Amino acid sequence: MSMPADSKTAAAPALKGIVNERESQLRLVTSVRLRWMAVLGQLATVALIRLIYGFPFNIGSCLILIAMSAWLNVFLSIRYPARHRLSTPVAFGLLVYDVLQLAVLLYFTGGIQNPFSVLLVAPVTVAAATQPPRYTIVLGLVVVIAGGILISNHYPLPWYEGLLFELPRDYKIGELIALIASMAFMAFYTWRLNKEARQMSVALAATDLVLASEQRLHALDGLAAAAAHELGTPLSTIVLVAKELEHELGADSRFREDLQLLHSQAKRCREILQKLTRKPGEQDPMHASITIEELLEEAAAAHRAAGKRIVISMYPFAGQDEAERAEPVGQRRPGVIYGLGNLIENAVSFAASEVQLTARWNATHVVLTIVDDGQGFAPEMMDNIGEPYTTSRRYEDKGDKAHSGLGLGLFIAKTLLERSGATVTFSNQPPPRSGAIIQISWPRTAFELQPGAFDWPGSRRRGANLA
Repeated sequence: MSMPADSKTAAAPALKGIVNERESQLRLVTSVRLRWMAVLGQLATVALIRLIYGFPFNIGSCLILIAMSAWLNVFLSIRYPARHRLSTPVAFGLLVYDVLQLAVLLYFTGGIQNPFSVLLVAPVTVAAATQPPRYTIVLGLVVVIAGGILISNHYPLPWYEGLLFELPRDYKIGELIALIASMAFMAFYTWRLNKEARQMSVALAATDLVLASEQRLHALDGLAAAAAHELGTPLSTIVLVAKELEHELGADSRFREDLQLLHSQAKRCREILQKLTRKPGEQDPMHASITIEELLEEAAAAHRAAGKRIVISMYPFAGQDEAERAEPVGQRRPGVIYGLGNLIENAVSFAASEVQLTARWNATHVVLTIVDDGQGFAPEMMDNIGEPYTTSRRYEDKGDKAHSGLGLGLFIAKTLLERSGATVTFSNQPPPRSGAIIQISWPRTAFELQPGAFDWPGSRRRGANLA
């Protein structure tokens, strides 16, 4: 069971838009609170320098700058609701203001040699977490320009009266370089964490969409039960009328055989409807359970028409006794079938001519292996396989549109299989052979569930139900 190709195609642009969209994520309440923290910190610093240390400096200009930030917060709080999300240009403008306000404060209090010049990193870090990268880069350039100006253009650093504190020019340049390095590191680190968090969030949302699609199929059980309930009465009427007509017309009637056929077929319909109205715990064992061979056949069926040979082989590990050599039988799981189908589809897409599906088992484990004869996973991607947005096995473009996409296929498949209790590993065949190897291993106790146990161990662990 797998998601239709047209569904995947339709969903891809929407998910890609979510991934690529980098509008401002800065809320007004966050911007205002950060600015209030800056205002209080600046006021505390000015009071400390003036009242405790008694250092002379241009306190009037500093208080005016601090008051401007306070009044800006008051205006924004009145003008917009607290939950208002700032547009990208407005958020960027406010961050530029924060940089310039701090730069002018530093201008009146010693320039780049002021220890608080390191706070110029803060607005850039906020921009890296909430703004598109190009805005963060521009804001970083504003900080660099402001820092360069503050090297030689500034009021004296507040210091003991009668003493002039002035660092050598080369030392100031070193401070600026250190500031730039810190800013670049913090901005990149914050941007990278935020990007990975967004990608994981969207990827998990895509996985939930797949699960929801599979669960809709099971919702048909409810519709079947409703249909059985509605059709029960008409069928009973048909059976009753057929019996009465058979009795009235007698045994010699030329319609007797037709009435008997009508009677038997109506009874058969009633039996079918009774099966449809069974509770989940009363499902047909032939449909609820699945052998390893049936599991592989069902997962691979949709991909046999791709022009590649799919070979299925099964055998127990050596040294097993008669009971352990018996083929394991597990529960039919749409999520597991979908995950396997996705991995097989991936192998078929990149195989040269053949994909081998091998199932092995012993007393403790059930192991499925998918091997293709393609070029294998690119070495530079081995550490990221199974993560969201790892788009294909190889970086080169073969011109096959089937190889392109969001890179969510392996992630979704791996997530679904791991939720069933499996361990999924990716590797390449050792030289001189080429091709990729995907191994899925279950503890046998997890694969062979008892009848009526409809939650995989992984599902209980995560509070999810794959069915």
